[in-house]
Amino acid sequence: MSDDNLLQIQELIDSSMSSLKTASSLLREVTGISDSSKERLATKAGSLGMSAYSGGDAKVVEGIFDGQNMVDSLGQTYPIPANYASKSKLVEGDGMKLTITDEGKFIYKQIAPIERRTMIGVLIQEDGQYKVLAEGKAYRLLLASVTFYRAEVGDQVTIIVPKNGQAIWGSVEAVIPKHLAEAAAKASLDPDHPEKSSRFRSKKGEDGELSPKLD
Repeated sequence: MSDDNLLQIQELIDSSMSSLKTASSLLREVTGISDSSKERLATKAGSLGMSAYSGGDAKVVEGIFDGQNMVDSLGQTYPIPANYASKSKLVEGDGMKLTITDEGKFIYKQIAPIERRTMIGVLIQEDGQYKVLAEGKAYRLLLASVTFYRAEVGDQVTIIVPKNGQAIWGSVEAVIPKHLAEAAAKASLDPDHPEKSSRFRSKKGEDGELSPKLD
């Protein structure tokens, strides 16, 4: 591909991004509705010095992961494959880099992971979407994550969320099927449960005190 063609592609992309930004601004003026989450991420991307630039024969765009897509400093959204986001365990707020090759391929890379923490919740369905109810809040999940782990409503799910600040999305770390969680809870409460009795039975020692028996 010639330099003239690459320059033309660059100009078209820049023009499209500018037009989308203008259209979004006009829409907000007409409707009075703004996407505060997108604006927040765009501001964050700008504050981190993330931008679009040319890298050899490719165009590179940097931005922030919003739980589903990448948002750049201009507020432009770039779709991230759900399977990639799920398997990479991307967390809302992660810094990302997108390389658009001269063949039109989109290659994503995580470049600035946000601080993380984990929490355990229960998988629910709300408004036709899978969510995890944890610490009094419902976090949205990518359908690809639920499908990959074959999770079902009622299962216990460990999710990863930003350590600081508010988040809408959670990234699935692990899933404990409902029947296993219930069995574990029963074993911990029922002294006659086979698993508990074999591993945690108590017996009297020589001094008459009860002590755990480990088989």
